[in-house]
Amino acid sequence: MDYPSEGEARASPPPDVMISPLTRRLEQPRDVTCHMSDRRVFMFPFCPMWSGWAARTFRSNPTRKAPSQLIPQMSLDVLCSTDTIASLTGAGFTEDQANALCSTLLGQVSSSFATNEGITDFKYGVNTAWLVICSAMVFIMHGGFAMLCAGAIRSKNTLNILLQTIMDACVSAIAFYIVGFAFAYGEGDKPNRVIGDAIFGRPMCDDSMALFAAQGRPNSQLYQWAFAATAVTIPAGAVAERFNFNAYLAYSILLAAFVYPVVVHWVWCREGWLTHFSVSGNPAPAKQEDEMLFRAGMIDFAGSGVVHMVGGMCGLMGAVLVGPRLGRFDSNGKPVDMPGHSATLVVLGTVLLWFGWYGFNPGSSLTIDNSISAQVAGRAAVTTTLAGAAGGLTCLMNGFRRNKAWDLISMCNGVLVGFVVITACAHVVEPWAAIVNGVCGALIFDLVCWLFLKLRIDDPLCAAPMHGFGGMWGVFFTGLLAKQEYIQQAYGTGMSAPYTRGDYYGLFYGGGGRLLASQVIGILAIAGWVCGTTGILFFVLKMFNLLRISEEEEHRGLDASKHGGSAYNTDVYGRTVGVSPKAEVSVAATADP
Repeated sequence: MDYPSEGEARASPPPDVMISPLTRRLEQPRDVTCHMSDRRVFMFPFCPMWSGWAARTFRSNPTRKAPSQLIPQMSLDVLCSTDTIASLTGAGFTEDQANALCSTLLGQVSSSFATNEGITDFKYGVNTAWLVICSAMVFIMHGGFAMLCAGAIRSKNTLNILLQTIMDACVSAIAFYIVGFAFAYGEGDKPNRVIGDAIFGRPMCDDSMALFAAQGRPNSQLYQWAFAATAVTIPAGAVAERFNFNAYLAYSILLAAFVYPVVVHWVWCREGWLTHFSVSGNPAPAKQEDEMLFRAGMIDFAGSGVVHMVGGMCGLMGAVLVGPRLGRFDSNGKPVDMPGHSATLVVLGTVLLWFGWYGFNPGSSLTIDNSISAQVAGRAAVTTTLAGAAGGLTCLMNGFRRNKAWDLISMCNGVLVGFVVITACAHVVEPWAAIVNGVCGALIFDLVCWLFLKLRIDDPLCAAPMHGFGGMWGVFFTGLLAKQEYIQQAYGTGMSAPYTRGDYYGLFYGGGGRLLASQVIGILAIAGWVCGTTGILFFVLKMFNLLRISEEEEHRGLDASKHGGSAYNTDVYGRTVGVSPKAEVSVAATADP
């Protein structure tokens, strides 16, 4: 709009600047007009705070909207600062009048800002950018998985495991788009508590999805797919070096399209029977708090149960049914070491996964357009770091106790276990509790690895102990040390009804056993569902001799027997070679090794 001249402004304020009745009741014989330029004015009592910004804004574009429509919502402490109160009292107001004026105008500014469409669009853009960036960070974890798996197995199977990692991304993207996202979050006319029933094949254009990212919603499908792809990738390490490629493709499709989405619906969809989201006041008409599991529901922030347990339990069933690698145990049943071929790749994979976890856990806030979301994301980042560090140091020291040597691989495993166990509760525990969680998770991991060897279960990357049993501990730990204040902050904002489930928090804080009981039921339900569905698939494949490769192929290695090549092109002397366009082999190194 075009603002009046200076003389006109002294007679009456611009039409979009509201003067409340309280302001008119205050005796103010002084002139509170602030000059923004030689020809534009704006009546506002906080001129010392805004004059510089407003002068630059209106001098460059006089036709812009009034500052009352543009300035962001600020706290009372910011607008009613000591300097502002002093300026008003110096102009003739009493201190009570100055405080009342500040409070009144703050409410008007906040109301104007909240209804501004431009700000809504801005929040939408910020949240969309947040989800896209976090999705990319989570997807980088695939590079971490690829490097970790490749380094932890023998070189003759490297090409196979790398191909499987890329295939996971492709298969899960298509399967999750067509049916997976709908099974996870779809809410039709008659939603149910077990599985989604709407938005098949069109999650990007339907507004009925039950996500709590009020802004940036269309890109939630991308973020949720990144999590699905992670769950699908986890079992690869447990069945590496002997699994049939067709069997791998079969369980990748099953996990991405059906098994994983059902668990997501239970826990993360507001209609799910395990969810912590569906409370009174939440826009979910079919659900009330009384219908929630133990009136508390299950808390799993970023997927210790939903993602990691699903992948880990699937890997466990595959490892049990496919059997150990040839030569992994001797005739007496004692384990024979089969170390991976590259500690360098293991470390690179660990660091990439560490980086990606900052998209995994903090990104699960889903929005970042307000201070509450920012606090939740920030707290998740801190606790994630501490848990991973504690887990790494614990496994390192425990490995030294066992072998009298500082084991690099043990430390890398411990770091990853720490990340897995904190994923469920990164937003609701104190930093010291995150350290305790990481230490306990690392000890449980080492114990389960030892137990697997006793039971002759061969898991080359310890994927099942790390993700399956580590995920269990993470979910269970949430029921012990979830803090009431943090639960209310993360889940209670924006509800039209009182958030009474904040009364059910960690057992050790005096929150009773309802939350812990919900966590235990969730652990049992997820483990039973995944083991049952994937176990049936693996058993059927084994009946038709489609689960495992032949002994001859296993001796040769999957790279040569299944993929027609090798990840490392060397001659018989170990020298690097290249392949010309005419498929003629040329030696690239001239010196003997």
